[in-house]
Amino acid sequence: MKVAFWSLTGLLLASSLQVFAADATAVYTKGGGNPAAMACITCHGAEGEGMAAAGFPRLAGLSADYMQKQLGDYLSGDRANPIMQPIAAALTPEEVEAVTTMLASKPAPEVKRIGRAAEAQTLGAILALRGAWERNIPECVACHGPSGVGVGEAFPPLAGQSAQYLSSQLNAWRQGTRKNDPNDLMGHIARKLTDDEIKAVSAYFASLNETGASQ
Repeated sequence: MKVAFWSLTGLLLASSLQVFAADATAVYTKGGGNPAAMACITCHGAEGEGMAAAGFPRLAGLSADYMQKQLGDYLSGDRANPIMQPIAAALTPEEVEAVTTMLASKPAPEVKRIGRAAEAQTLGAILALRGAWERNIPECVACHGPSGVGVGEAFPPLAGQSAQYLSSQLNAWRQGTRKNDPNDLMGHIARKLTDDEIKAVSAYFASLNETGASQ
């Protein structure tokens, strides 16, 4: 009797997981059948790897909680984007949980860990590893971790994202169209950066890969 019970429980659990995965795949590849929810694959790639040339970010390997918060912020208007806001509004809470959990399970790029003690020669590396404390700009790795691999749910990965995407987000914080970080930390930092500094630090993190980056 007990064996039959646990066998049935296992079958039901396996069936539920299959349905969950199918729902996530449908949302990602077809928009979940909702005409207002454009398929994620269109902009973020078949495996959530992003589309660097177009400035669409990598989602694979990001924290599910982080991605859920971003979708919620698009919905509330704390993060503005003409493509993502209607998509966030069209997805159900169950679809949001399913697709973000699926994306979080996908592998992220392997990146050599580079910390504050590493040599820094270029402008991008100096900002990333040393900051500009004379202007109250902390080094990026202080919050985002060595090589900007991300820390917890509040500080997303910078390494593995394209320079186009990173610079667009710094500019969004600078312009106030993105204001969804704790205590406007990124807003304060972005408004102190010059155009050249934004380009340099974005290019630095975009260049990081398995072997590190040129300094």
